[in-house]
Amino acid sequence: MSVFFNRNIKLPIYSVETDDPKIALSFDAAWGNDDCETILATLAKYDVRATFFLVGGWASRYPDDVISFVVSGHDIGNHSENHKYMGKLSKDECKQELMLAHQRIKDIAGIDMNLFRPPYGEYNNTVIEAAEESGYYTIQWDVDSHDWMGLTEDELVERVLNHKNLKNGSIILMHNNADYTAEALERIIVGLQEKGYTLVPISELIIKENYTIDFTGRQRAN
Repeated sequence: MSVFFNRNIKLPIYSVETDDPKIALSFDAAWGNDDCETILATLAKYDVRATFFLVGGWASRYPDDVISFVVSGHDIGNHSENHKYMGKLSKDECKQELMLAHQRIKDIAGIDMNLFRPPYGEYNNTVIEAAEESGYYTIQWDVDSHDWMGLTEDELVERVLNHKNLKNGSIILMHNNADYTAEALERIIVGLQEKGYTLVPISELIIKENYTIDFTGRQRAN
């Protein structure tokens, strides 16, 4: 069977080709903040910096958490203003979703973001083009913890540490307020470090210029 890839289809960054054993932990924040303090404490305990993708409305409800993320040295990414299915929006509507959140978080924390994760992982050419034209890299993941599915702590740890896609340059998806994420995080960090990985924020993992993205979404230097 032959597999054909349409080169006109734009892809976000799912992972990064690198010889260095570096991977990135990322957390999407759209609902609730009950576990933020615990997650931040665990990351600090192991001197790990992660990436938090924030919905604009969430940031407005929990500005102290936004500032805590920034002060702790973590990346802040844009997760849209209203967590809509952006693949159903026009380019102008996509840009509005991006830039409303951008300005809202800038007003709170004084930073300009350049990492964007589409809500629900949904994207098309219009979404990616809107992000590019707004100064953003569009970021997905290649290791999904499935913490949003209600897995147990043990199941979360097992899924991440033994995920078939886990390798140098992987981006791991988690959520700040999912069941057992905060409880599993320490074991996940320790397990990843025992495998020899260094955990870095996405801004230190991706290639900023002169790159291509292959049909799997893996970013490679030209």
